[in-house]
Amino acid sequence: MMVEPLYEISVNCTYCENSYKTMKVRPSFKKASKTDTDFCVHYKDINPDFYVVRVCPFCGYAHTENFSDKWKPTQREVFYERVAQNLSMRNYCGERTWEDTLLSYKLALLTAQIRDEKSRVIAGLLHHLAWLYRFKGDWEQEERFLTFALDAYVSVYETEGLDLNNARLMYLIGELNRRLSRFNEAVKWFSRIINDRKIMDAGMIRASREQWIATREDMLAIRMELPDEMKQAT
Repeated sequence: MMVEPLYEISVNCTYCENSYKTMKVRPSFKKASKTDTDFCVHYKDINPDFYVVRVCPFCGYAHTENFSDKWKPTQREVFYERVAQNLSMRNYCGERTWEDTLLSYKLALLTAQIRDEKSRVIAGLLHHLAWLYRFKGDWEQEERFLTFALDAYVSVYETEGLDLNNARLMYLIGELNRRLSRFNEAVKWFSRIINDRKIMDAGMIRASREQWIATREDMLAIRMELPDEMKQAT
């Protein structure tokens, strides 16, 4: 008997309190082909990230496991006005296309903003949206969402930094700056990880050293492409 990559799970919606079934990818089918320097995983066959967001077919509440379970009355009202009463009949509970996944993440982002979820939850959604556009080769939209994600990660660092894995968060801020060609900022963040004696995460220190070198090479490559008069100005 052939095992299917997707299986059903039951979810109880915290907004409308209906129960529904949605899909997840079996662990045995999660086969990575490569991982980018900002932790974007490329999968050989099916991408489990396509099924991270759960979308209630009754009210449109889109969330991940990282969302809070509690609703404030004002949040319920705003969600009803902006999402529930405008719900289309599109169903996200079966197998998803790239377009389905994009819409589910955008719906989750809107919901997270309505619910005032933590910055790290919103940052993760924005970063995943950038990855979705990367899979399509759409750099313009990837760049747009990387910029949003970077701003959100900086907000996380400023508000929650002491409670999280600081080195990983700082590395991500450095790496997104590098990908957005903000090289001086990238060098600053990588250097902080390398030089902070309190940081004991050997993997992040090593990755920061590698990306510090990559950033300097990026800067040099761009400098070599500049006309002579502009090189002198820089």
